[in-house]
Amino acid sequence: MGIPSGEEQNSPSQQSPVNKEKRIAVIIDDFGNGQGGTEEMLSMPIKLTVAIMPFLPTTRSDAELAHKKGYDVIVHMPMEPKQGNPKWLGPGAITANMSDEEVRRKVEDAIDNVPYAIGMNNHMGSKITGDERIMSIVLNVCRERGLFFVDSKTNYHSIVGKLAVNMGMPPVANHIFLDDFHTASHISKQMKAVEDFAKEHDNCVTIGHVGTQGKKTAEVLRSSAASMQGRVTFVGISDMVRDIWGWQPAPILPSNNN
Repeated sequence: MGIPSGEEQNSPSQQSPVNKEKRIAVIIDDFGNGQGGTEEMLSMPIKLTVAIMPFLPTTRSDAELAHKKGYDVIVHMPMEPKQGNPKWLGPGAITANMSDEEVRRKVEDAIDNVPYAIGMNNHMGSKITGDERIMSIVLNVCRERGLFFVDSKTNYHSIVGKLAVNMGMPPVANHIFLDDFHTASHISKQMKAVEDFAKEHDNCVTIGHVGTQGKKTAEVLRSSAASMQGRVTFVGISDMVRDIWGWQPAPILPSNNN
């Protein structure tokens, strides 16, 4: 999706658009609490993006191991949903009744708590991702710290993409949930949909989870990735935001987590 340089344009070995690389970025949510599938996901032979919730027992160790494996690490930021059990949010959540200062502090603290984070996505958050006031603050803090934001698309009326474009940030978003139903057959069907989407659009972002279905998702992901070898390339979400939108983070404020 990027514009080729003059050197690439003149290269006799340049691929035709028909043969353009088809890329898939797999984001796995809900790390940080030692949930089912954590070990299996962190030994995956493809590049993953590991979305880690802050302030949980294995937040730091998951981030360190993922980074060591060469996976992308992003903050899985808890945000208030329109519906759903507030207990599922986890610590450090952003809620709609917070002041601007409280929202800013929550985002900064979360970034500081997840080592090696290069981006952020929303955990739940169907209410917050439709709130222009709050999301403007979230994106501002991310931009200041050199992070991009991935809209998980838990709300089809999300305003995150529009705000990101207005702020000069990449409007990156999830295309397909892998395990919204917890059967192996459904996850396999979703992986096929991911490949089809990537073939049509050159790139696909997909989200799965550790948790009750984590081992099942990991098993299907591993086998599907092996069967797709040669047809698609699995990349980190940072590879996509760099290559598609030319994202080169220039943090204004330093991170405190090193």
